[in-house]
Amino acid sequence: MSGSIRFHSTVMLLATVVASTSALAQQRTVTAADYDRASRTLAPWTSPLVFGTAVRPTWLENDRFWYRTTTTAGSQFILVDPAKGTRGVAFDQARLASGLSAAAGATYNGNALPFNTLQYLPNGSLRVRVAARAFDCNPETGRCGAAMDDREAAAAAPAGRRSRGGAPESRSPDGKRAVYIKDYNLWMKDVATGTEKQVTTDGVKSFGYATDNAGWTHSDRPIVSWSPDSKKIATFQQDERGVGMMHMVSTNTTHPVLSSWAYPLPGDSIITTIQRVVIDVEAAKVTRFQMPADQHRSTLCDDISCNGDFTDVEWYPDGSHIAFVSSSRDHKSATFRVADVATGAVRDVFNETVRTQYESGTATANWRVLPASNEVLWFSERDDWGNLYLYDLGTGKLKSQVTNGPGNVSQLLRVDEKTRTLWYLCVGKAAGVDPYFRMLCRTGMDGKRYAVLTPEVGDHDITFSPSGNYVVDSYSQPNVAPVTVLRDANGKVINTLERADISRLVASGWKPPMPIKVKARDGQTDLYGLMYTPTSLDSTKKYPIVNYIYPGPQTGSVGSRSFNAARGDNQALAELGFIVVQIDGMGTPWRSKSFHDAYYGKMGDNTLPDQVAGMKELASRYSFIDMDKIGIWGHSGGGFATAGAMFRYPDFFKVGIAESGNHDNRVYEDDWGERYEGLLERNGNSDNYAAEANQTLAKNLKGKLLLAHGTLDDNVPANNTTLIVDALIKANKDFDLLMLPNQAHGYGSMAPYMMRKRWDYFVKNLLGAEPPKEYEIKPPA
Repeated sequence: MSGSIRFHSTVMLLATVVASTSALAQQRTVTAADYDRASRTLAPWTSPLVFGTAVRPTWLENDRFWYRTTTTAGSQFILVDPAKGTRGVAFDQARLASGLSAAAGATYNGNALPFNTLQYLPNGSLRVRVAARAFDCNPETGRCGAAMDDREAAAAAPAGRRSRGGAPESRSPDGKRAVYIKDYNLWMKDVATGTEKQVTTDGVKSFGYATDNAGWTHSDRPIVSWSPDSKKIATFQQDERGVGMMHMVSTNTTHPVLSSWAYPLPGDSIITTIQRVVIDVEAAKVTRFQMPADQHRSTLCDDISCNGDFTDVEWYPDGSHIAFVSSSRDHKSATFRVADVATGAVRDVFNETVRTQYESGTATANWRVLPASNEVLWFSERDDWGNLYLYDLGTGKLKSQVTNGPGNVSQLLRVDEKTRTLWYLCVGKAAGVDPYFRMLCRTGMDGKRYAVLTPEVGDHDITFSPSGNYVVDSYSQPNVAPVTVLRDANGKVINTLERADISRLVASGWKPPMPIKVKARDGQTDLYGLMYTPTSLDSTKKYPIVNYIYPGPQTGSVGSRSFNAARGDNQALAELGFIVVQIDGMGTPWRSKSFHDAYYGKMGDNTLPDQVAGMKELASRYSFIDMDKIGIWGHSGGGFATAGAMFRYPDFFKVGIAESGNHDNRVYEDDWGERYEGLLERNGNSDNYAAEANQTLAKNLKGKLLLAHGTLDDNVPANNTTLIVDALIKANKDFDLLMLPNQAHGYGSMAPYMMRKRWDYFVKNLLGAEPPKEYEIKPPA
């Protein structure tokens, strides 16, 4: 080799070494201190710094109520009299603490009383519970003594009650009776005496009464609806005979424990059904509805029971009849029916059939039976907006449309039949305002007298008094702290109850999310969301962007528009050097029907075209967003969307974390897939679900993908993820996998570990930095 060649080779080698050394020197190391700072943006750290937010009224006679609130000094019980317009302390807490300390043989502080709830007794005393003991206290003197009847105190305990045998109970409206499930049958307990008796006798395994255990929901709570006089219940005998089973085994050092339960899948010929009944609990008499078995469906959620309530069932005030709605298996047809309680005879009143899926609103089913005027209030999106319609209860004929779009009736709260007035939460009714903000609206059944009763910009959380004359209204925005006021039924503010104090939160360095608005895939439709940036944002630098996604169809990425000191770990990720966005894309609810149905029957869409369009627009608006480093993550439906993003847009998304995704809806519970994808239709060796399954696209992976799942996930079974693993291995693709032993859908005690692994994965693979080794996210001291 000549000298000239050796010289140039040496120079090139030195240049390579210098460049490599420089690159290593510039590689950022994220420290434990950085993770500490990120951790302090999580809810366990931030929520205690916010005071005066929650007003959950407990109503007394004459619409008076009390509530408990937090202050910088501790907690305080407040008593409100709407008629007088007064708000004040419910009692002298220091005095009561002294009396309670003497009675209980302990030491209590007035600002930190050992109870969160209380009961006003007819004699004016306050009954409180401390652990398993009950005390009656004089609110004037503060003197306390052991309750005379501790059994009565136990009966007054809040919801979540259990029978003598430990089974969850459903308490009657008058509080005198309770029913619970034992050996697939219903039992009734007299609350005062504790006497128990069997109400049904023919319940057997897979054909039990009031059971709540189909698909991903399986518990031992009874699903019933009590009659107004507390003598009867409407319920069902649930038929799971022949339904396909789900099987899971635990991870332990002995023989694995097998868990099995009925879990029907889309396309199964036999799925869970219900046989509707009404039961006289005193006489132990069962009257079956004279109709075929009904589908295990509701107009509101995936199950016949939503949040433990028997959905789509309403008693006549006199208890003579029961109105209910039967939903078809694919949710496309809803039939309003009335059953005679005495005979079980059923009459079909009217039916609504839609092209995609019928639903009756949010939080509660937005229909009401009005026997006094022989009418039915019915919710429909037939004109592309969620509105109320008035039907004739006798003939089933449409009488009139009550509300009109644009904008939706979100939740029907109160119906005054005498004045023929409705109060309801509405969304999208105010121009220029986030269409997800709930407002209280009012209108007459004739469609006149429409008014928005809560004009303040924000998301309004509404609670009516028992008489309907007063409203507790707490309103806020994601970046604006709550204010809670007392109003009359016409919206007039009577008193300000609380103004949240976030001064300590702000002093801690808290940074609120930024509301954003971008265009959808069509370049015309407005989409709304939130963006999180580092507290120490340097707008001259470039930051990787992470998309937190939940694609719907039953909710969106942002969720509630109310104030929260922390929204998951979005701000924590931002503190580690990322821009984090949440965008509610097309296919999510609360907008128009067409907006919600944007990808009906094509679940693999997952709003991804909208996420891509939205992030591109944000990058054009904010130069600090690095569009060469794009990440995405989500849980459950968000896990499905994340893996889909990595496979469908492999050149756009570079790093993804898919947690507990329902990657193939053929192996997820039947109700969800059949509601949003339609009934499974086989065509030779394929079907209409196949193209939406993520494993069919796994070969497209280019970036870094972490798959995570709990091994005992009873909502989305873990085989949803192992199907992806199988496809990636067969495609010879590199990926990462984390299985969380014995964890269900939310990961339980392992959730902090998963969060830390999520931070590590984005820091290492998207930020290009080295995370601190084995950092542990611990709760604050």
